[in-house]
Amino acid sequence: MSELSMNKDSYPHKISQDNPKGLKNPWVLGWLALVAVVLVVNIGFISLAFITNPGLVDEDYYENAEDYEENLVKYRTARAALGWTYQAAFPNNPVINKKTPYRLTIVDKAGLPLTAAKVKLIAYRPSDASADFEIALSEVDAGIYEADVTYSLKGIWEITTVIEREDSKYDFKRRASIVTE
Repeated sequence: MSELSMNKDSYPHKISQDNPKGLKNPWVLGWLALVAVVLVVNIGFISLAFITNPGLVDEDYYENAEDYEENLVKYRTARAALGWTYQAAFPNNPVINKKTPYRLTIVDKAGLPLTAAKVKLIAYRPSDASADFEIALSEVDAGIYEADVTYSLKGIWEITTVIEREDSKYDFKRRASIVTE
């Protein structure tokens, strides 16, 4: 009998699909372990994303973006019409858990100190919404506003300063990198 005419039962070894030893092969075990590790890691990352979600996305982000785009020219025109200018003495690299003075000098269109304004500083931490805070700056002299600010976490913070007087509003943003000593 030639080799070509031999049937399946006459082979000395079973073919690989029927061989129970195939699952004991280190290559097969390695691939199965790799697939299992990838699945476990993905499940872990997805769970971590849901558990630690800081909620930094605005609920109405699309509507707010449309509103901003439609009213951008109005905002710029109103801001220019105010004519307010400021000089901010904000530190570049405040130290964590250390009081840091923030000073803001504001003048109006005529170059006179802007008095009786409400000035607040809003500190926004992009990676942790629970650390966000706002603090009011007090008017210490005509057109000069100050506050001591303490940051509880190191890293990058977005600082928005809002100036309001009567029905007028002016704001600007800065970025701060909080460091350890």
